[in-house]
Amino acid sequence: MAHHVVLTEVVVDMAGTDWKSALAALGGSSEENESKEKKEVDRKKRVGVVYSTNPNYGYSKDAEDESATLPKNQQKLRLNMERAGRGGKTVTLIKGFVGSDDDINALSKLLKQKCGVGGSVKDGEIIIQGDHRQRLVKILKDEGYTQTK
Repeated sequence: MAHHVVLTEVVVDMAGTDWKSALAALGGSSEENESKEKKEVDRKKRVGVVYSTNPNYGYSKDAEDESATLPKNQQKLRLNMERAGRGGKTVTLIKGFVGSDDDINALSKLLKQKCGVGGSVKDGEIIIQGDHRQRLVKILKDEGYTQTK
């Protein structure tokens, strides 16, 4: 019973403060938890070294493999129709896009909407369901992708 009263007094005293201060008063600290999470994320990005006793050692980290997107008129996009390995379903593949994942996903979304079909992006290729080569060439050229074949 006395334990319950002490806890109630802490809550009553902390009524006018934010939740971080209340958590710190109870013994936990959100800043400590956030820094622990950040250290764990940093540890995952390290390359080659598991542990070093040197306090000044600079860990090399994975470089972000985010390439800059080429301008639309410099993109050399190639369209192919493919049926093999897809259960007899015909798809149109668009290869040769150079750029970030966000940009290729945005282009894929635009093409799927304009053709009214489904599709996806895998391994840097845009996959559009069905044979839409002529329509896609026209759409891409209208969008500014002049080196499309």
